[in-house]
Amino acid sequence: MKTRLFFFTLLAAASSLPSQTLSTRYETYGTLIVTQLSTAPFPHPQRANGHMYDSTLYSAAEHYSDSSVAIFIPKGFRKTGSTDFVVHFHGWHNNIDSVFAQYHLIEQFSASKKNAILIVPQGPRNAPDSFGGKLEDKDGFKKFMADIVKLLVKEKKIRTTKIGNIILSGHSGGYHVISFILMRGGLTKHIREVYLFDALYGETEKFVYWFTHQNGKLIDIYTQNGGTKAETESLIDDLNGWNIPCFARNEADASARDLRTHRLVFLFSELVHNDVVSAHKSFEQYLEASILRNK
Repeated sequence: MKTRLFFFTLLAAASSLPSQTLSTRYETYGTLIVTQLSTAPFPHPQRANGHMYDSTLYSAAEHYSDSSVAIFIPKGFRKTGSTDFVVHFHGWHNNIDSVFAQYHLIEQFSASKKNAILIVPQGPRNAPDSFGGKLEDKDGFKKFMADIVKLLVKEKKIRTTKIGNIILSGHSGGYHVISFILMRGGLTKHIREVYLFDALYGETEKFVYWFTHQNGKLIDIYTQNGGTKAETESLIDDLNGWNIPCFARNEADASARDLRTHRLVFLFSELVHNDVVSAHKSFEQYLEASILRNK
């Protein structure tokens, strides 16, 4: 599985980005705050000595010491009695800069017109690793989100620390941290939807437990050669065998109404692994069909 993730995750694109800061680059769309948090995924004791993959050592100093978190508040965001969040986790060989540039997350998030805040924590920086650091620890996600809302209240971006609905989104290796957040992150009841972008490589039992016990909504888009097809189709077969309704179609045959009305959605895409997030504006479409309130 790790070999497939390595092969199909694009190398970091940071070197091709303009020199302007992230906040300046996206000011047309809203306010982007990049901060460091002690509750961010890294550093973490399990990567204190780095991580060995395919006979290459990815050092802690270079790949597991960045505690950056990007927080995006779209233009027109309304302060309400509770705040909804979308938290996106990147895959292998990526960082916050490259993820925003390659997958157009902020542009898609803004276009969805949802009254929510987007969070993108730095995972393993430019490394072939799916480990989610502190966010895989018990209550790690709860502590992380508590720091997020405290910061936003302090900056007067929201008026209360009360958390509303949460959507978790992950591309490629981002599945791993999501599965542990669902299992023991401490905010499971707030997590209403999960989007897996060619990301169901394993930990499937954790996703099944979540959507059967919490009535959660799952959208899983997968490709022919991304390494997730067998696992996804096995899950679809299991759901059919258990008489659990699910919507399984080719991506091109799914309408906006299908995305809104079905709780378990599996879409086979003709796209390649690194295109499923943005080539068809899927992130935007899923958000438009989500439980989140409009601005």
